[in-house]
Amino acid sequence: MSSDATEALRQLSDMVREHAPLCVVTGAGVSTASGIPDYRDDQGGWKRPPPMTHQAFMASPAGRQRYWARSLVGFRLLAAAEPGRAHRALAGLERRGLIEGLITQNVDRLHQKAGSRRVVDLHGRADLVRCMNCQLLVRREFFHRQLAQLNPDWLGIEAEVAPDGDAYLEEVDFSDFHVPGCPRCGSGIFKPDVVFFGDNVPRWRLARAMRMLDDSRALLVVGSSLMVYSGYRFARRAVEQGMPIACINRGRTRADDLFDLKLSCAVDETLEDLLAGLETSEAGEFRG
Repeated sequence: MSSDATEALRQLSDMVREHAPLCVVTGAGVSTASGIPDYRDDQGGWKRPPPMTHQAFMASPAGRQRYWARSLVGFRLLAAAEPGRAHRALAGLERRGLIEGLITQNVDRLHQKAGSRRVVDLHGRADLVRCMNCQLLVRREFFHRQLAQLNPDWLGIEAEVAPDGDAYLEEVDFSDFHVPGCPRCGSGIFKPDVVFFGDNVPRWRLARAMRMLDDSRALLVVGSSLMVYSGYRFARRAVEQGMPIACINRGRTRADDLFDLKLSCAVDETLEDLLAGLETSEAGEFRG
């Protein structure tokens, strides 16, 4: 670790000691080490085609066939992912009482698997599927078993996968892909219980996240460019509340001019070093 990085880590440690408990906002950069890719490059631009929008999903039966066919192929990666070092370090900080709560833009539930308890899944949960008519919730694993039974020829296909479990399949005919309807109401459209692009975070969930931030004394952003307003709004709220803000993220973010401290470092190593340093009796005993 360079001297500049060591000094920045020391400043972050001092901020945590002085202003705990913190609210933490996480993004895709926390889960890349678990094998889940991110959407944006280090300048905040798209690395991949933008994902399905809410409007396109709801309006187009062909779009839903395409989405669920690609999901049947790609979601296996998301379902098999395990928490990484960053997830475990954040859970460790929570156990020490240093984190009031965690707001994640990810839908992979890896924070919960790592042991974090106070988590707001801002954009929903990819492991659940909801009927948009009667609101029936089913486990995605169950729904995918139905998809597999109806479409066995799709099970052997391999493709590059997106952060939400979508698979990049080009020049493929999806017209014969069968999507089951809702077993309760018979007419509802099944959609992953996540906030698609073009949709809004439910008000109750946003209110819960805002309360979590308001009950904290500082904000830490980890692995997010905050290019989407649903995440950026928390940095703005922290500024309005007079809270210090720190960020651990490689590359440009939408809130760079709002941060009191930014560490352009690997999130897993930095969080592990932060936790290790806070567990020692002297602030200078960081690795590296």
